[in-house]
Amino acid sequence: MGTKVNRKVLKTLAYAATGALGLGAYTYYKSQNSVLQAAPKPANWLTELPSREAQVESLSTTPEFDILIIGGGATGAGCAVDAASRGLKTALVEKYDFSSGTSSRSTKLIHGGVRYLQKAIMQFDIEQYRMVKEALTERANLINIAPHLSYPFPIMLPVYKLWQIPYFWVGIKAYDVVAGRQLLKPSYFISKNTALELFPMLKKESLVGAIVYYDGQHNDARMNISLAMTAARLGANVANHVAVTELVHEEDEKGQKKVIGAKCIDKYTGKEFSVKAKAIINATGPYTDTIRKMDNEKIPNICQPSSGVHIVLPDYYSPQNMGLLDPSTSDGRVIFFLPWQKHTMAGTTDTPCALTDYPTPAEDDVNFIINEIKNYLNNDVQVRRGDILSAWSGIRPLVSDPNKADTQSLARNHIVHVSDSKLITIAGGKWTTYRHMAEETIDAAIEACGLKPKNECITKGLFLEGGHNWTPTSYIRLAQDFGIETEVAIHLSNTYGDQADKVAELSSLTGKRWPVVGVRLHQEFPYIDAEVKYAVKEYARSAVDVIARRTRMSFLNVLAADEALPKIVEIMASELKWSKQKQQEELEHAKEFLKREMGLNLKYQMKTTVPINFSKEEISTYIKRFRSLDKSNKGYITHKDLRAFFKVNTVLQYFEPDLIKFI
Repeated sequence: MGTKVNRKVLKTLAYAATGALGLGAYTYYKSQNSVLQAAPKPANWLTELPSREAQVESLSTTPEFDILIIGGGATGAGCAVDAASRGLKTALVEKYDFSSGTSSRSTKLIHGGVRYLQKAIMQFDIEQYRMVKEALTERANLINIAPHLSYPFPIMLPVYKLWQIPYFWVGIKAYDVVAGRQLLKPSYFISKNTALELFPMLKKESLVGAIVYYDGQHNDARMNISLAMTAARLGANVANHVAVTELVHEEDEKGQKKVIGAKCIDKYTGKEFSVKAKAIINATGPYTDTIRKMDNEKIPNICQPSSGVHIVLPDYYSPQNMGLLDPSTSDGRVIFFLPWQKHTMAGTTDTPCALTDYPTPAEDDVNFIINEIKNYLNNDVQVRRGDILSAWSGIRPLVSDPNKADTQSLARNHIVHVSDSKLITIAGGKWTTYRHMAEETIDAAIEACGLKPKNECITKGLFLEGGHNWTPTSYIRLAQDFGIETEVAIHLSNTYGDQADKVAELSSLTGKRWPVVGVRLHQEFPYIDAEVKYAVKEYARSAVDVIARRTRMSFLNVLAADEALPKIVEIMASELKWSKQKQQEELEHAKEFLKREMGLNLKYQMKTTVPINFSKEEISTYIKRFRSLDKSNKGYITHKDLRAFFKVNTVLQYFEPDLIKFI
């Protein structure tokens, strides 16, 4: 009886305190902090994007730029936006595609870092507190300037021990307080029954309640591309698939070696050229030391690569509008379990790794995530290895600070370093704080290299490509004006913002009464043919650019991406005048990408890692049945194979009626 009373008292106190302290703290901080206001579109905003060919031509012929940025991830593209918006003559080169590395392989959260705030409080660490404060301010700014790509997102923290309710509640409320007026929505405590209503898949045994707090979620690769296109709109020369092969130096009047440019190669055309600039910025993430050693091969490494693996599961593993945080896994790490793009994403791991151009999700990391998920889901939910639709690894660049005497310890935040030859390196940090990192980096370049900007930094509140005239109901006009089905219209609006109509204009007729236009690339996804054509305008030059970053198909379902490849290559071939040989090369390259980097190989590995006990006769029978479905000898079967088979065969000859009903 006493236990029941105590539980009721604790829950009542938690509810009451949530309202009182939350309202009081929020009201106080609201009066103390300024509101972020969106800035108008700059006067030098280009109405039409220059073609990639024009960008490369300008890169190779311009006598000198103010700034050359190496790296087209979130940090590099953010630096390009900052520099160009200050009126500096800006160039950016990326050896693969914008967001091809870590920036497209994140947890898709725009967050301040709840666990960092916990450490700041427990350890009285002012540096960690400032890092969280900065991130929360940047979180609000990013959601404001790209409203079509980002949004506030609720995350549930389930509580399984009564004493943890006040402990977690105080920590999450502190997170709200630190956010101040940039608070997205106040956190709140919910009962066990409410938690199970919101997240029915949750394990209910011993559950005593949950705390819900808000961070932001976004489409990371599309956000990165939006940054690159924004820089181009502001007059920057940006080019993907352009690699730096060597830094160029000269001696100044004092005999001091100074970096003045870079030798480059356009990997798409093979053209080689040099780019000269007053300031060179190294924003290459995990490749930080590669560029630093081009400047001085004797310096020690400062970057320690770490692999973060994520997996994607079907949508039925999570509710549509509620994420889950596991604050303490079996090895002390944090796991997020989040709905994203109508699927469920889980991750991440944190494992030291070697630097590679082709990060591969490890079987051990995938199994670790699956096992951790099982701990938080209801026993009725069977987490099946075969349900994994894709898996990927992103290499996080953990760095030590060369500005400090202790160069062995890792920096908690980003670092900006200016070498003796004036190479400016920006490394570390996270997606959420890209804008502030860029501001500090351009400030350092201006000071170190004597640049003369036309104005101060204006990126706080500067809308990104697609955000200026977007509203949550913009998709309705798309559906009405173009005859596009609603799901596709919502997708286009939430991906391209106020540029969605330009994508819709490129759509092909379906030949149906409805939808009128918008031929899907794959029937399970709202991606349409027009997006491939528009991707070319956004500088996509490979099939991987389209399946991984202009759309997110390879991240969501690796088999669906494989099935859509022939149509994508066909459209790109028409737009870019590819030969038959080039088309075949693109198909092979994309398939290798899916196998190696998106988890398709993991499906093959299941053949040897999952025990199956059949007699020889059963094996022979099932092999024959499998081959009758796999007409193209791919080694696996898809829904497309099943549909084709059902059209020409009697289903009951091969399967039980209940199985057919399920399929």
